[in-house]
Amino acid sequence: MASRDTLQQKNIDPILNIGANAAAIMPFGFIRDKNHPQLQFNSERQWYGERYEGVEQYIELLHQNAIDVMLKPHIWIWHGEFTGDMQMNSEADWKLFENSYEEFILLYAQLAEETQTEILCIGTELFNFVDQRPEFWQQLIKNVRATYSGKITYAENWDKVDRVPFWSDLDFIGVDAYFPVAEAQTPTVKEAIAGWIPHKKVIASLSKQNNIPVLFTEFGYRSADYAGKEPWASDRHEGAMNTKAQVNLYQALFETFWDEPWFAGGYAWKWFHDHERATATGNNRFTPQGKEAEMLLKKWYLNSVN
Repeated sequence: MASRDTLQQKNIDPILNIGANAAAIMPFGFIRDKNHPQLQFNSERQWYGERYEGVEQYIELLHQNAIDVMLKPHIWIWHGEFTGDMQMNSEADWKLFENSYEEFILLYAQLAEETQTEILCIGTELFNFVDQRPEFWQQLIKNVRATYSGKITYAENWDKVDRVPFWSDLDFIGVDAYFPVAEAQTPTVKEAIAGWIPHKKVIASLSKQNNIPVLFTEFGYRSADYAGKEPWASDRHEGAMNTKAQVNLYQALFETFWDEPWFAGGYAWKWFHDHERATATGNNRFTPQGKEAEMLLKKWYLNSVN
């Protein structure tokens, strides 16, 4: 959740209506390309909800409504390059980038502490950075712990989640859970559950090895044909909505993980603050708003409360 506007109660009510008890807030930092060492963040040029002032207001209003918050800073690379492919050109560039990234994360660690935010995610889909600079991440975790007393996680992309070296230093194994689970145009729930079997084994094993629960820092599917084949695909493409594919894939995910003792829950991607606009716009993208998947979320969330 991030927008150009302040958050109002009318934006929170639809979240309460489906029974959700947690939401993720995403401040953004920007770099020019995947090799550029300077991270820009908390700028007046950014949307209100992408910078410190807006994030603080969002957290406070969500907390007033008894909704827990995960603060999840993201990097955006111009032209939509994948953050996991970042690669600095020299040791000096790596140091420049690390300094600005640490400043970015510690700024929001301090805000998370001041607002008593429940979870802080210290990075999202940054595998090259994690893989090549392990000493930086070890020190960053220590520095975050010295600033922030809540729970911390890191969100790794589904295909690299078993290669993160510092899970045992965190409170949750964070997974952006876009695992391929079905080849069909409109997969059945049964087909998608079967597709989860090998992935679930990997996730369960990670939880057992590190003795911490798994948190789906993102999960979701497009309301489009073949949505279970490459769930990570976010490019805009023409095509009719396929809400049945989306709702079946949601159902399979919940049936697969909901009752596992090592599963801590997850955050549906993507929920827009302007619910009326989101539901009025017919699209085949990720949001469940105004689609069958929204009603499915409500059923699972409300049943868990009762």
